[in-house]
Amino acid sequence: MSFDEMDVDTIWMNGEFVDWDDAKVHVLTHGLHYGTGVFEGVRCYDTENGPAIFRWEEHLQRLYDSCKPYDMEIEYEPEELTEATLELIDRQDLHSCYIRPIAYYGYDSLGVSPGDCPTDVTIAAWPWGAYLGDEALENGVKVMVSSWRKHSSSQIPTNAKTTGLYVNSLLAGEEARRNGFVEAIVLNKEGNVAEGPGENIFLVRDGEIYTPGLSQSILDGITRDSVIEVAREMGYTVNDDATISRGELHTADELFFTGSAAEVTPIRQVDNVEIGNGSRGPVTEEIQSKFFDLVNRRTDDHEEWFTYI
Repeated sequence: MSFDEMDVDTIWMNGEFVDWDDAKVHVLTHGLHYGTGVFEGVRCYDTENGPAIFRWEEHLQRLYDSCKPYDMEIEYEPEELTEATLELIDRQDLHSCYIRPIAYYGYDSLGVSPGDCPTDVTIAAWPWGAYLGDEALENGVKVMVSSWRKHSSSQIPTNAKTTGLYVNSLLAGEEARRNGFVEAIVLNKEGNVAEGPGENIFLVRDGEIYTPGLSQSILDGITRDSVIEVAREMGYTVNDDATISRGELHTADELFFTGSAAEVTPIRQVDNVEIGNGSRGPVTEEIQSKFFDLVNRRTDDHEEWFTYI
């Protein structure tokens, strides 16, 4: 669904609420030319207790942390961005939505060095359904291992969620879609499994769960962290510092993606190899069910993860 088809009309921009169509930047904005922005993607769920943002504080902390490698300073306190976000959702009468805070070097000069360019901050929110398709959560997705490699943290900080870095994700994802797949898996420079273009990845083998460690050039995903904690509470052994080879993908019992957008999405095929029995596996299904019970507040677990509107 395009933005023009959505019933949204307001964006918070540098301390003010503005009409959706008036939220504009100059064509010589530094972040547009050099990818010098950081952002978050956050889910708000419609629960029995009202709209609730999932792990907002952790996302907000990562936004500020992502600024550090770029010497970018957000002039607003976290409490101000929280208040703005809550009001933005309330103003638009949204119940279930996706939230996009972004900070970027704005308009002043156009050398590679940002110089005196201001740090602009914007927050938008809009309705959004299943990221990889409505059937993906139940039936799983077909993916391919991309020919594009994930950059190393010695080249560009991988744990900062930086706008420009998603060119890598775009290349991998579009390559997959051109070849008839829904999504990609990206290997790191050593040839081991890193992540998806916008997701972390988990592997199930003999009842244990594995996910690449931070040393594998991955983003330290907040949904990844949530699933690790929830799975351990369910009694699973989770190896969260794993090194996974490409070949292990094909012999896995189960695979699944996690992410704020993807939530918990099964993977049923990698390249031309069927994973497990070619459908959502039992471990994935159990974790997925627990995750959705949690975020929709059908359980009282982890109340501290939620910020209510």
